[in-house]
Amino acid sequence: MIIVLIGYRGTGKTAVGDLLSQRLRIPCVRMDDEVVERAGMPINDIVARFGWPKFRDMESEVAVDMSQRDNIIVDTGGGVIERQENVDALKKNARIFWLKASVDTIVSRIQDGTARPALTTGKTFTEEVAEVLERRNPKYQAAAHHEIVTDERTPEQIADEIIALWTKAQR
Repeated sequence: MIIVLIGYRGTGKTAVGDLLSQRLRIPCVRMDDEVVERAGMPINDIVARFGWPKFRDMESEVAVDMSQRDNIIVDTGGGVIERQENVDALKKNARIFWLKASVDTIVSRIQDGTARPALTTGKTFTEEVAEVLERRNPKYQAAAHHEIVTDERTPEQIADEIIALWTKAQR
């Protein structure tokens, strides 16, 4: 069984994944890092050179690979839920935790980041986040076994909640 963290960028997946890894003594695998390693180039370059569909294809391959492992934490990319096949693969052997936050919280956490290309065109950063969240939130909700609000909470508090839910699910 694996722990899968889903949610938009800036909701805390990476920080919480690292804490869970330390506390549970199991590795945390970042799907985006796996894609980058396999492609031999950063995500910005993958998207610029081949487009979002190619990135999503690579992401799907990684999702299937992760679903076949055991005793790991998977820190997914924010768009992993864009393809139902990814959710179906990950759900086979996982408890899925949706880390969610408000638009304002997300924007304040990631507004200075440049590691990802835009998902929409002609929008302000805040408008893009709001638009993508509106489209993705039902998909996150449908995929998740548990929803965890991360606004005004520390990664430690979120990790504590996930560990409690994970332990309960293991019984």
